[in-house]
Amino acid sequence: MIEKKYSIRVMTKQDLAQAVDWAAAEGWNPGLYDIESFYAADPNGFLVGYLGEEPISSISVVKYDDSYGFLGFYIVKPEYRGRGYGFELWQAGLQYLAGCNVGLDGVVEQQANYKQSGFKLAYGNIRFEGFGGGEEPEGIGLVDLCELPLSEVLDYDHAFFPADRQCFLQAWIGQTGSTALGIKQAGKLVGYGVIRPCRNGFKIGPLFAEDVLLAEELFLALKAHASATDNIYLDVPEVNLPGVALAEKYNMEPVFTTARMYTGDIPAISVNRTFGVTTFELG
Repeated sequence: MIEKKYSIRVMTKQDLAQAVDWAAAEGWNPGLYDIESFYAADPNGFLVGYLGEEPISSISVVKYDDSYGFLGFYIVKPEYRGRGYGFELWQAGLQYLAGCNVGLDGVVEQQANYKQSGFKLAYGNIRFEGFGGGEEPEGIGLVDLCELPLSEVLDYDHAFFPADRQCFLQAWIGQTGSTALGIKQAGKLVGYGVIRPCRNGFKIGPLFAEDVLLAEELFLALKAHASATDNIYLDVPEVNLPGVALAEKYNMEPVFTTARMYTGDIPAISVNRTFGVTTFELG
């Protein structure tokens, strides 16, 4: 029998759809309409490993600029694990991000492997699960994020992300089925968040705010866009203790944790105002 050749290619959108299905099979619960937003971030930043003409492995290595990238979607189909295919793809992905500080949100069990590739632990993130429902709070200055100039959202976002992510954010806040809300006070944006439909329920992310009171108002406004029987998910940096307390206040339960790791220095982003991570796949 002729041995099939293993080749690494840049993903098409069809390949990315396959990778999202693999992520769902791993229990990662991707969004229903994430593909367009992810692809907009960096069309060259998604790699797939083919054995012959069969896709068997995936990795995302989104390069936001020449100094920062984020790694995710690192999956090998179960029947092909342990044969070196994943590591070859991993190396190709890191080569694409050469010269960048690279971030990832990895499963805790893989921390030791990631450390061998030069990643250092920054902190953990906790995924909380709860239920939607309730009413939008009134009189707090809620605005539809899609009606604001994108530049205003980007200006606020800079405190929470170590690179400009204009292409991604434009797609993310306008994603099909999602609701993107901000709070403005004295003419200034003081928080914003997005809720989007997923394979199971809804995820809130990001959830950024100047303090926990504003974060709570945004959280209540966003979760009102899901029904009381829908599961909702929120990924909170465990070092943000008020954020963890907020999730617990609304009877959300921790379902798993990830390790936020970087190859370089921990970026100077405002983790204490990050009440919900945007997405484990893209940072």
